[in-house]
Amino acid sequence: MKNGRRVAITGVGALTPLGIGVEQSWERLCAGQSGITRITRFDASALPTQIAGEVKDFDATLYMDKKTARRSDRFSQYAIAATKMALDDSGIIIDEPTSWRTGIILGTVMGGIGTLSNTINSQVEGNFEGVSKMLASMYMPSAGANDISVAFGLKGPSRGISTACATGGHAIADAVRLIQYGEADVMIAGAAEAQIVPVFIDSLARLKASSTRNDEPQLASRPFELDRDGFVNGEGSGVLVLEDMENAVKRGAHIYAEIIGSASNIDAFHATKPDSESQARCIRIALQDAEVAGADVDYVNAHGTGTILGDVSEVQAVRKAFGRHADKLMVSSNKSMMGHLWSASGAVEAIFTALTLQRGIVPPTINYVKPDPLCDLDFVPNVKREASPKIAISQSFGFGGMNAVVVLARHNAH
Repeated sequence: MKNGRRVAITGVGALTPLGIGVEQSWERLCAGQSGITRITRFDASALPTQIAGEVKDFDATLYMDKKTARRSDRFSQYAIAATKMALDDSGIIIDEPTSWRTGIILGTVMGGIGTLSNTINSQVEGNFEGVSKMLASMYMPSAGANDISVAFGLKGPSRGISTACATGGHAIADAVRLIQYGEADVMIAGAAEAQIVPVFIDSLARLKASSTRNDEPQLASRPFELDRDGFVNGEGSGVLVLEDMENAVKRGAHIYAEIIGSASNIDAFHATKPDSESQARCIRIALQDAEVAGADVDYVNAHGTGTILGDVSEVQAVRKAFGRHADKLMVSSNKSMMGHLWSASGAVEAIFTALTLQRGIVPPTINYVKPDPLCDLDFVPNVKREASPKIAISQSFGFGGMNAVVVLARHNAH
């Protein structure tokens, strides 16, 4: 059982297609600026989809030494950088006693796919010298958590998790419970993804899941809009420092928001087609865990990928979970500007949800031109909105029917 400990967000760090760091990303998000461009990482001209949300101007050596950077896949570099930002932001000093009570849950879907892809390509070309002895430790999904532990001397509960697009939300929820159960006082929680490689981009296009609006990349991600044609792949990392509320208040920490509940479930339905009833059930369980009514929720940070089936299912889930109150909710999709960061989406979007609560600004859903009659909620279209939400949810619905919902409250509002 929970021991009654409340959990605060006291530090945040992020790398997104919108910028390096939370503040730059948040500023562009609220301004309705897209970070989606034509792919620059490799020549994508032969692929059906040639656009993505890339992290630009990232220099790993600003956050780690050259040896660590050389032995880490890009996703792990992103995770280390975001963790450094979050720890610096929190003001927590990791000393010997603190290290044993500070843990890590870092998620990823594709792990070190860039390293693996490059290694396989080198073998195909007959260059076996290109195979690194560090391949396993760079590729495995737990590599991010391992690298963070070494970089910052963290010795508490640790794991790497992978639950499709719900990974970031699950990482946060599991980290909160470890604090509530008394196994840790501080948790580093988040996710990282660096999967913009040819084979993965091509596979999404073959699945007909990704947008092919290659000539106008900044208009390509169109969640809930009638002319949407699929999601845009994105990369990045989001990391939160979660802390026992009593300790956070005692040390005078800056508190972004409080995490008051969460839930997860799985559809048992289809690999790629969502089930709105299962999604709605996940929302209801999260609200029950948070001990709030649906009518208490002001804002929903939507999964909002821009797929034909996914967007309709999410709207149906919100309506089933909230009933008549659904018409009063503000709902927006950060993916309209970042693209889909896979595991990192849930973590980055939780950060943005906390900022929405703290700063009273609801980011818009951009590229919303033609309303879809099947998607009939208030999507805060195209322009940010000043508001005073007290309780919000961040929801992530992943391939395989894996669902995660996190409930956040403005500090001292719950």
